[in-house]
Amino acid sequence: MTLLGALDDFLETTLAALPGLLMKLDYLSGLREAGEYSHWGMVRVHGEKAAKEALAEAHGMVISEILRTPLRKLMEDAETSSRAEDKEPLAYLENLCRQPAVLLPDRVGGGSTRHFSSVLHALSALARNQQRAIRPTS
Repeated sequence: MTLLGALDDFLETTLAALPGLLMKLDYLSGLREAGEYSHWGMVRVHGEKAAKEALAEAHGMVISEILRTPLRKLMEDAETSSRAEDKEPLAYLENLCRQPAVLLPDRVGGGSTRHFSSVLHALSALARNQQRAIRPTS
């Protein structure tokens, strides 16, 4: 049996089970309270310090991946993530737009914060336009 480090364990088990980057980001941000990450299973297996470091690193990795991903792919991701939560993509994205600071890891540069906010707003606008385009006329 190969023992995984805390980061690899989290990436290969917990995060791999979540269907989209946006869902992964939403999940990771939910593991942080008052700036501290907490995941009882990770703490139990790897210890508190290693668990917190792994979660913080995974959070940074996910946000970096989102910022590198083309909007077209992120729109597909939003559809996948929203479907998993039984929501429409627009509602899912608007919910994310309401909390951009909460979604970001603590150690993100100012440019990345603005970039991320712009990406979320662009995705919401795309979803809004898609919804209008497919809405049947009365």
